[in-house]
Amino acid sequence: MKLCHWARVLTICCLMLGSAQALGQQPRPDEFQALRQRIAAQDARLRQLEAARLPPVNGNVQFSNYANTTALERRVAELESMIGDKGLGKGEADSGKPTQKWFGRIHLDHWAFPGNDDGTNFFETNNPAEDISDRVLFRRTRIGVRGDIGYTMLYKLELDFATPQSPAIKDAHFGWRELPYLQTVLLGNQKRPYGLDTLNSSRYNVFMERPFAVEAFNQGARRVGVQSYGVSQDQRFNWRYGAFLSTDVQRTGIYLATSPGMHHYQPEIAGRLANTIWYDETSGGRGYAHWGVSGAWAFNDYTATNNTAVFKTRPEARTTMRWIDTGAIMNADDYGLLGFEGVINVGALQIVGEYQRVWVRRMGMSDLEFGGGYLFASYFLTGEHIPWSRKSGTIGRTKPFENFFLVDDCDGARGHGLGAWQIAARYSYGDFTDDNVYGGVGQSFTFGLNWWWTAYSRMQFNYIIGDIDDRDPTMPPNAANYQIIGSRFAVDF
Repeated sequence: MKLCHWARVLTICCLMLGSAQALGQQPRPDEFQALRQRIAAQDARLRQLEAARLPPVNGNVQFSNYANTTALERRVAELESMIGDKGLGKGEADSGKPTQKWFGRIHLDHWAFPGNDDGTNFFETNNPAEDISDRVLFRRTRIGVRGDIGYTMLYKLELDFATPQSPAIKDAHFGWRELPYLQTVLLGNQKRPYGLDTLNSSRYNVFMERPFAVEAFNQGARRVGVQSYGVSQDQRFNWRYGAFLSTDVQRTGIYLATSPGMHHYQPEIAGRLANTIWYDETSGGRGYAHWGVSGAWAFNDYTATNNTAVFKTRPEARTTMRWIDTGAIMNADDYGLLGFEGVINVGALQIVGEYQRVWVRRMGMSDLEFGGGYLFASYFLTGEHIPWSRKSGTIGRTKPFENFFLVDDCDGARGHGLGAWQIAARYSYGDFTDDNVYGGVGQSFTFGLNWWWTAYSRMQFNYIIGDIDDRDPTMPPNAANYQIIGSRFAVDF
C-alpha cells in the first residue's frame, strides 16, 4: 500500500475520533465546510510527500526533505519498507529463511483372498498347497514437510514408515521456480513422468492399487534426477521432462556404479506432454477432456547384477510377491517407453484410459516388446465430480457436497450427512511374455466403491477378478485364476 493510502486511512480515523463527541447532534453547514477544507489540505500534503519520495535505498524509503516530515510520516515510511509487494515480511523473505508446512497420510488396508487356486498359491508362497493368508496392513503411513526458501526456491521431504523396519524416502527434492523457459526445476527424488495414473496422488486415485502396466513399467515411481515442470499461460498445455537414475534408492539412499561409464550409472531421460483440450469454466470445471503422451529411454548395465531392465508387479492388490515378473532381462542394453492417455469428464461421470508399450534392445539376442493398459469408468451417485488440475494434468481432491456425520440433537432427532458415494469399474491388461522371457500375461476386472466422509478422509472397497497365464513353462503351475477383496480406510492432513 502506498504512503498516501496509509496516511489517508489514518487521517480519516482521526477525523472520525475527533467528531465522536458530536454523534447524535445535527452537523451545521459550516462544520461540513471545515471538514472538506481539512481533507483537501491533507491531500495536498500527501501529494507533496509522494513527489518528494526518492527510490528505496537498501529497502528503506527515502525523502528529499526527510527532516521536515512528521513522526507519523516517518513511521509510515518505516512500515512501508517492512511490507513487501505481496504483503509479506521482507525481513524474513530477504534472508531466505525457509517456511514449512507439515502434511501426511495414513492408509490402513485389509486384503482377503477367497478365490485362489494352486497357481496363485505358487506365485505367492512358492507352494501350490499353501493357501494365501489374509492380511491387515498399513499401506502408507507418511509424514512430510514442504515450504519455500526465499522467493524463488522450494523444497519437499516425505518419508513412508509403512514398513517400520525399512522406512522409504518418497519425495525428497528442492528446486527453483519462475525460471526463464524452464519455469520450475526440481533436483532430487521425484516421480518419473510416465503417465496419468502414476502422477495422480494415491490420496485421490479411484482404485486402491494401480494397474499392471503402470506399476510394472514404473515400479516405485520415484527416482533421483533433475526435472523441469512447465505450463502454458492459458493452462491448456503442461509438460515435464528430465534425466534420472533408473535405480530405485528409496530404501537404501545410495547407488553404487560398478565402474565409470554411462551404462554403469544406468541413466534415463523421460518426459510428458499433456493438453486439457476442454475445460468448462462456467460449471467450475465439472466438464473437461484431456490427452497426454509420455516417453522415456533408459540405458542399462547388462553386466551388473542390479540391471534395471526388469518389469514386475502385483495382481493390482497388496500381495507379498509380484505375480508378474520378467526378472532381470539378460543382455538388456537399453529400452524405450511410449505411453498414451486420455480423460473425459462430464459432471459425475469420468472415463479414463491409458496404454503403454516398452521396447527392450538386447546385445546379441532378439529384441523384446511388452505392453499393457487399462480403461475405467467412475460415477458419483451423490452428484460430485473429480476435480482437474490444468497446471499438472492430474486429478484433484474430491469435495463432498455434504460431509458424513451421524449425531443425535437435543430433541432426540437424528441428523446425518451422506458424504460422497462413488462407484467404478476397471479393465486392465498387461503382457510381459515375449521370446524366452516369461513374465506372464495378466488381465483383471476391478469393481470399486468409494465413500468420501470428507474431502480428507474416505473408505475404499475393491473386488478383483483376474487371471495370469503364460508364465515360465518349466516351472508349473504357470497359470492362475483369482478373486481378491480389498478395503482401505484413508485420511490425509
